Amino acid sequence: MSKIAIVFWTATGNTEAMADAVKAGAHEAGAEVSTFIASDFSADKAAEFDAIAFGCPAMGDEVLEEEEFQPMFDAVLPALGDKKTALFGSYGWGDGQWMRDWEAACKEAGVNLACGFVIANDAPDDEAVAACKALGAALA
Repeated sequence: MSKIAIVFWTATGNTEAMADAVKAGAHEAGAEVSTFIASDFSADKAAEFDAIAFGCPAMGDEVLEEEEFQPMFDAVLPALGDKKTALFGSYGWGDGQWMRDWEAACKEAGVNLACGFVIANDAPDDEAVAACKALGAALA
């Protein structure tokens, strides 16, 4: 049984809803799943898991949340190694550039993004929920 961490930051609840769907998909696929808000996760914790899904909405000028999420992610990034990793998040404006930038930064750092990413415009619709569940199952 694989151990999966789902780590997210949310302001409006949209990214949390996505995290819940990722968790459901991973759980249904037989994984042991733990969920964390960004401020409760660290590089030391990352070592305890086989795979990790990170969720953060677009903030400001299409960037990751800068006070809690970005510092946590920067600290965890070197500990990811070849660990299966996925990204997800919501946005309310723009076209998802924050996710493309985040994906590029991960690839540049050598992160194993074999499971890809899921984005949702505002609250996740049925299609985004299904994609999040598939993301969780792929991590498992």
